[in-house]
Amino acid sequence: MRLNVRAPGPAGYAALAAAVLALAVVGLLVATRGLAATDAPVAEGDSAGHYQEPAALSEAAAQAMRSAVRTTEPREPVQPVSRGLRTDALAPSEPLEAAPMAPSPAVGPLFYTGQGDPAHGCTASVVHSPSGNLLVTAAHCVHADGFRTDIAFVPGYHDGQAPYGVWVATSIDVAPQWADSRDPDHDVAFVHVRSAQGDAQIERVTGAEQIRFDPPVHRPARVLGYPNDRESPLGCQNTTTTEGPTQLRFDCEGLPNGTSGSPVLTDVDAATGLGTVNGVLGGKDEGGDDETSYSSYFGSAVKALYDRAAHGG
Repeated sequence: MRLNVRAPGPAGYAALAAAVLALAVVGLLVATRGLAATDAPVAEGDSAGHYQEPAALSEAAAQAMRSAVRTTEPREPVQPVSRGLRTDALAPSEPLEAAPMAPSPAVGPLFYTGQGDPAHGCTASVVHSPSGNLLVTAAHCVHADGFRTDIAFVPGYHDGQAPYGVWVATSIDVAPQWADSRDPDHDVAFVHVRSAQGDAQIERVTGAEQIRFDPPVHRPARVLGYPNDRESPLGCQNTTTTEGPTQLRFDCEGLPNGTSGSPVLTDVDAATGLGTVNGVLGGKDEGGDDETSYSSYFGSAVKALYDRAAHGG
């Protein structure tokens, strides 16, 4: 999502050409041994856009994360994490630019473990579901020429710490329109997870965002996400608008690579930080640019995808 590149000078072009040639040679050398180093480990799902992760692959992701983060054993609280009685006014950020914000228990980065040392490259959030183990993110974060098989989620992550444990995928659902043609109006995915440490339900450990379909626009909202070059989240607040009938728009500078999949939250509880997901950064241009972000609109198609995922997995 949103990569800004400054044009190089003449010397820079020469260096760039040499680097591209070197990478091409490396690619040719490793391509005969399976996926090239720049390729993600992926698998096919079914025609509906559902993928069931083999236990061995999710366990491999769990093992890889054991040396990547400092983990706290997740323990279910006596009572599920709940909302308070007062919602945040979500006044627009001043200036209208993403800035460091405290982590939220139900939001975290998606790590990818199958290409060397685990690194995070997208954001996801816990949403309420019957199973208590469901995340929402952007489809392009989990499906590109196949379903990613090396995903781990670290809610509330900061500075190498996993205060609510590490969670790995057990199934992923995207719309067939995304799987077939990367339709930007369907850039939404739901991921079932399990604990890498025990049998806890993630929703009972972190709490969960609600999810709203056919949400009204022109609502105060907060976006919270993890750039891939930072070890803590950035946040921004503004009023949502529309970009045509199928895209939600959120204007704010400074939401870079890694914030794809970040929740667009309304009605945020002032005490817990939990809110209602009205969208996830993605959609048009797979999220937008440095000034404007987008989300596929959470209409009937996303509701049908949620219903399928929430009662499956």
